[in-house]
Amino acid sequence: MIEIFTTGGTIDKVYFDALSEFQIGPAAIPDMLRENNVHAPHRVTQLMRKDSLELTDTDREAICAAVAASDAAQILVTHGTDTMVQTGRVLQAVAGKTIVLTGAMQPASVRASDAEFNVGFALAAVQTLPPGVYVAMNGMIFDPATTEKDRAAARFVAQ
Repeated sequence: MIEIFTTGGTIDKVYFDALSEFQIGPAAIPDMLRENNVHAPHRVTQLMRKDSLELTDTDREAICAAVAASDAAQILVTHGTDTMVQTGRVLQAVAGKTIVLTGAMQPASVRASDAEFNVGFALAAVQTLPPGVYVAMNGMIFDPATTEKDRAAARFVAQ
């Protein structure tokens, strides 16, 4: 069983009308997995609906507590990209589980989004990597301890 925790972030942003900005909506991943015919046993738990820039240390501890309390050994966390690495570093306190964080540079609701690719890649990664904490973005696996987001290039890079 793969436990998928959603926290919000760009992957879950939706655009309501021409006068609105993007807002965090319901988790996109249940529909995404169903539409892509994913049959890997999983359950989805929405922890919060926040932009990652709004996540606090208390939020990160809540994510860590939920991951630690899960009976699943394989954990996927959807997360905003701006502070994904920070949360990954906090999650390194959880031993004995494979934990993969992923997100998107564009909302899943946008046609040119990287969301589906990143989620599919992360889903494969969580099933094949050994226990530890990883960031799965841009078709690459990163160690959150040595990774940062390159905003100008819109990608993650190893330090």
